[in-house]
Amino acid sequence: MHSLMISDVFFPRINGVSTSIESFREALAPLGIRTSLIVPAYPAQTASSEMPSIHRIRSLPLPFDPEDRLMMRGTIRKLLPALREDPPDLIHVQTPFAAHYAGLEIARALGIPCVASYHTYFEEYLFHYIPLLPRNWLRRLARSFSRGQCNDLDGIVVPSRAMVETLGSYGVTAPLHVLPTGLAESRFVGGNGDFFRLRYGIPADRKVLLYVGRVAFEKNIEFLLDMLLTLKARQPDAMLLITGEGPALGELQHRSANLGLSEFVRFIGYLDRHTELHDCYRAADLFVFASRTETQGLVLLEAMALGTPAVALAEMGTRDILEGERGCRIAPNDPAGFAELVADLLENPATLKLLSIEARQYARSWSAQGMAARLSALYGMWTGKSAGITRIDAPTAAENAI
Repeated sequence: MHSLMISDVFFPRINGVSTSIESFREALAPLGIRTSLIVPAYPAQTASSEMPSIHRIRSLPLPFDPEDRLMMRGTIRKLLPALREDPPDLIHVQTPFAAHYAGLEIARALGIPCVASYHTYFEEYLFHYIPLLPRNWLRRLARSFSRGQCNDLDGIVVPSRAMVETLGSYGVTAPLHVLPTGLAESRFVGGNGDFFRLRYGIPADRKVLLYVGRVAFEKNIEFLLDMLLTLKARQPDAMLLITGEGPALGELQHRSANLGLSEFVRFIGYLDRHTELHDCYRAADLFVFASRTETQGLVLLEAMALGTPAVALAEMGTRDILEGERGCRIAPNDPAGFAELVADLLENPATLKLLSIEARQYARSWSAQGMAARLSALYGMWTGKSAGITRIDAPTAAENAI
């Protein structure tokens, strides 16, 4: 079976969509499913190591978010003759911008199904980037936009129960299938926390909290700064590492300085996700996360897979991961309560050690192989073809949770 995935974002741009695409592609290959990609070309990108199954499309920067790109639809159309010679069995759209409309156009031209993964909770996203328009108006626009796009599709993959409820409330009638992104085996190995601390000059006995992800307004990172300000009363040497980059970086650095936290917050940019990011996870005592807009919260599982317990708000998609509090804790939805929970854990090394062991065990129930087998079954249902999978293993703990 051949799946053509099309996305407005992919590596070297690092975010949850890129990670999800890579995870599923790697895990689908042993199941007999070939995947090819249509994704943007990025500035200063070298094509020397690019696989022939990845089609890079000329793209322009977005003025309100220069990290992301807009693919040229005309360039995508030029791929149609080649796609007719080696037609995919279905189109799998990963993002709702140029990729959505190009994916539908290709699917209709080839007479094949078009499905999508719904990764982003736009209702709580747009007003950060279009601040001049009323928030309620933008919410209505996001709901109408999502409803129209979803109902044009043959099926939709959503990463959490929360998104099923949300899209249902929008009036989406296309079939919805809950299927989180899983973790590849490589996410469970490697990492040297001592080396990371030495490299960044962090004392071995200093308590380290870690945020990994896009440094964007919708991630609610300012909540973590407020939490840290309260935490200092009980943990005066605690520090917060913020990895990643994004449009909120400058404002968060300014806010950190205004709160007197410059010596307690370190912004360290992007880290190689296959090497140094593992070291970073291992160096942290706790992973902290306050986003209220996640459709899944895969980064929580990545931290837990390397033995770093998570403390997070149980909002939207993170609820499925945090339910049961295995290797993690659900924090109160206020900075002071969050800080109190973090302080209690940092002051109890025995509890932290047990949580670390539990986190690694729990993260393994969210395996990429299990999730890919379920996606393979969906592909078979949509296309009427089999990729050679005769059964799907019994549900894991993660699957039972959803």
